[in-house]
Amino acid sequence: MGIQLVSTRGHAPPVDITTAILSGLAPDGGLYVPDSWPQLDPADLNARAGFPSLAAGVLHLFTPDLIADADLHGLVQDAFARFAHPDVAPVIELQQDLYVMELFWGPTLAFKDFALQVLGRLFDTALARTGGNAMILGATSGDTGSAAMEAFRDRDLVDVVILFPEGRTTDVQRRQMTTVSAPNVHAVAVDGTFDDCQDLVKAVFGNPSLRDDLSLSTANSINFGRLMTQIAYYFWAAHSLGRKVSFAVPSGNFGNVYSGYAATRMGLDVERLIVGSNSNHVLDGFFRRSRLDLGEVVPTLSPSMDIQVPSNLERLMFDLYDGDGPRLESAMKGLRRCRTVKVPKGAATDLFVSRWYDDRATIGVMADVYHATGHIIDPHTAVGIGAARNAGVEGPVVCLGTAHPAKFPAAVEQALGRQAPVPSELSGLGNRPERVTTMHNDLGTLETLLRRFSRFA
Repeated sequence: MGIQLVSTRGHAPPVDITTAILSGLAPDGGLYVPDSWPQLDPADLNARAGFPSLAAGVLHLFTPDLIADADLHGLVQDAFARFAHPDVAPVIELQQDLYVMELFWGPTLAFKDFALQVLGRLFDTALARTGGNAMILGATSGDTGSAAMEAFRDRDLVDVVILFPEGRTTDVQRRQMTTVSAPNVHAVAVDGTFDDCQDLVKAVFGNPSLRDDLSLSTANSINFGRLMTQIAYYFWAAHSLGRKVSFAVPSGNFGNVYSGYAATRMGLDVERLIVGSNSNHVLDGFFRRSRLDLGEVVPTLSPSMDIQVPSNLERLMFDLYDGDGPRLESAMKGLRRCRTVKVPKGAATDLFVSRWYDDRATIGVMADVYHATGHIIDPHTAVGIGAARNAGVEGPVVCLGTAHPAKFPAAVEQALGRQAPVPSELSGLGNRPERVTTMHNDLGTLETLLRRFSRFA
């Protein structure tokens, strides 16, 4: 029997992985987490056969009720067939005891491709089993949108609607969404911040009739299906180096680094998880003071981290509240009301170290890495590397390289006085026609748009 998942808010019944993937968010507004984490001996993983084989071994622990093991291996191999690097997630040494795991070789050049290429195929499997259809509703601070569109484009049973904050992504990130020509995908520019977009998504999910009418799900990392594949590359990096490591993760919505925490819950021995933030450093305050204080979103050169409400932090807080969903729900409502909340200290946070970098420091790291190693990195990865260098952690550190530097040409130009080589995936992007809907930050307007976009309602 497969795992059961429970809501962090404690009011929804447990569900299987198929339900968790297709629904995305629990009906009580909580996020799904396993009622107990499956255990995995890293020695049992077949790392020598390559990342897809290792990833299938991790995913199988979550999906035996959804897909047969042999079919899962084929699905995962197909998901990573378009990745441009033969190692899929190569681990590159920058200097002694500092490595970068490059997670940007997928079709949209960002780490989101790992989870979403797999999730799109798992959706097909789940919908074939249930005989239904779905609308994927998501919010993006930059990279999730294009990765979701690429993963779900042209699928017969799925519509995709992605909200993004108008004027707060790079031109490349925007065009990767607005130039997709598939009829089932829709880019919506919202007059607001990423947090506004994320709040709109959660509000729509809080409308049971609309949720049911449209068969809503989400491709955001609030969908547990996103986290499963991300867990796998933490095991992969440790296997690649053959020793205990720490990980440095540039983080905004906390999904990527939470996946590292999940890997430790499954048996991976990790020294520390180093959280890198930009000027929107609410996570730094959380780990230093056990306090979440929400401010105003500050636009930065690392826009995918321009977030003040990191949704996936609720999953970690669930452990800090000892699995007491109603108590956590009360705390989250207090956070929305008062913009601050004090959280209990616990062993779950002892694993984490936090550092933050403003734009000037980020540019400095980008320049330093280039002049010292010849590697061009994007500003998000630079935040992670900077955090790794200053966290005071001994032993090897693997920084997650989350996006290709060509997606952030202005930042690269500012740091290096030159551009990053443009990969074929971005060739001619600026000449393609854009297709985008604009709207104010208004729930009623969004609900009307969703009904208009749906091919099934």
